[in-house]
Amino acid sequence: MATQLRFITADELLAMPNDGIRRELVNGEIREMSPAGERHGDAAQNINRSLDAHVHLRQLGRVRFEVGHVLESDPDTVRAPDVAFVRADRLSAPGASPGFFRGAPDLAVEVVSPYDRYGEVRTKVREYIAAGTRMVLVVDPENRTVTVHRSGLDVVELAEADVIDGDDVVPGWRLPVRDIFA
Repeated sequence: MATQLRFITADELLAMPNDGIRRELVNGEIREMSPAGERHGDAAQNINRSLDAHVHLRQLGRVRFEVGHVLESDPDTVRAPDVAFVRADRLSAPGASPGFFRGAPDLAVEVVSPYDRYGEVRTKVREYIAAGTRMVLVVDPENRTVTVHRSGLDVVELAEADVIDGDDVVPGWRLPVRDIFA
């Protein structure tokens, strides 16, 4: 007799107890992640601080830290980028559902942890781009680089001397790569 897999939905993921384990949902299957380390957290917070100040001052949208985004449905995929930006015109109405954001962020930031597998990081980038994310930043604290993905073909690696440019995704936002690792 064949065993049939039961997929988990985004709503079921949201209803799981807050037991300190970070989880994402990939094609209906739960993926557990270990908590972030200091270097990871510092890099994510440095980006969050800069991006949020810029976005808030100009009322461009909202910056969120580790919030779930439903990228696909049936089966559901929910990813929670370390930092995400969603344009103002795409935000849910005030008082909307307390659930995950339904849709891809305009900008997703993934900070690579020491034990992350690069294949998994590449998969996340592909999922974000396929779901409509316009820019994905992959931050590598070990090598002190940021790889900017605008599509599968438009990929640029930045070193510490370079500057991230929000371009048409986050107009006017610029962040020196070295400031991420300060």
